[in-house]
Amino acid sequence: MIPAVLPTYNRAPLTFVSGSGSWLTEADGRRFLDLGAGIAVNALGHAAPELVEVITAQAGKLWHVSNLYRVEEQEKLAAALVEHTFADTCFFTNSGTEACELAVKMARRHHYDKGTERPVILTFEGAFHGRSSAAIAAVGSEKMTKGFGPLLPGFRQLPFGDHEALKAAAAEPDVGAILIEPIQGEGGIRPVPDQCLRGLRELCDEHGLLLIFDEVQCGVGRSGRLFAHEWAGVTPDIMMVAKGIGGGFPLGAVLATEAAASAMTAGTHGSTYGGNPLGCAVGLKVMETVTAPGFLEEVRRKAAFLAQKLEGLVAAHPEVFEGARGQGLMMGLKCKVAPADVVNAGYAEEVLTVGAADNVVRLLPALTITEEEIAEAVDRLDRAATRLTSS
Repeated sequence: MIPAVLPTYNRAPLTFVSGSGSWLTEADGRRFLDLGAGIAVNALGHAAPELVEVITAQAGKLWHVSNLYRVEEQEKLAAALVEHTFADTCFFTNSGTEACELAVKMARRHHYDKGTERPVILTFEGAFHGRSSAAIAAVGSEKMTKGFGPLLPGFRQLPFGDHEALKAAAAEPDVGAILIEPIQGEGGIRPVPDQCLRGLRELCDEHGLLLIFDEVQCGVGRSGRLFAHEWAGVTPDIMMVAKGIGGGFPLGAVLATEAAASAMTAGTHGSTYGGNPLGCAVGLKVMETVTAPGFLEEVRRKAAFLAQKLEGLVAAHPEVFEGARGQGLMMGLKCKVAPADVVNAGYAEEVLTVGAADNVVRLLPALTITEEEIAEAVDRLDRAATRLTSS
């Protein structure tokens, strides 16, 4: 008999009942050190006091009114995002998947409004942009698309890192945009080199394409910058944001330049819940916290400490780990064993990690994790690796 909850996840036998900072408490009382943060969502940790205070205050005033009216909290968050990024405007969604839908629509509408038919969007092997019909068509992998055809047309997948294939595809007359994650998350924590991001910007400018960055997982401070593309010194035309921006509350956004977004006029897109007062009040507090003086410098300092500790972990267990990679507090351990085995061994040592493609285990802790907690987490991973080699 099918369970009441649709069984689309192979869930771990863990039930968490409370959390604080980088720690989660299981129903049986065990305390787990969380290096997953809800898959890069709880940017400020579990039950962050500043977010609890904001959401409690806002919940007592106003939750939802719809986008038929002006929403003060939405306007404040939009102003903060515009102030701190390349963008001139933004539209709020409830998730990264919804942000992907709008980014695709915006790119195609842009070229339509200019009187050109350029619906094709170039994407890359190993990408993940969500699970909607457009998002899985953008990725095109059998794992994501099998059984869900016919697929939405208008996407062309390219090998990751094949510059010649990219140059040839970008010159095709029906291509209108390039969509890429500056750091692939689900694909196995694969950063795109800075020079390649700069090359993408130049290629888009050369052929009149829009550059779309998916920073749903790597954005909002996770890389050590507010957004990961800042390391390369380039800007996109459109950017997808979610996960960390809500600090645990469902919130997403599409940020864009005026040129890219000008065709999105009244009636071209909408959302019932997107940009609600509750979500935007939380998002504004997240932005205020992450952009406060010294916060990102502290993230970068802790990221360097984590990278150093992971080097020692890999050296100590060469039969389990091949290496560590990533940027900021978005790290991956390339494994020589099945990533699920590492994740499960971590459960036994009360440390939480997240599996990914390319035989990688992801480490995505809260940006507020302390050095002491990082050291403890790596100690637990060390014991987990020992379990695998001694079993």
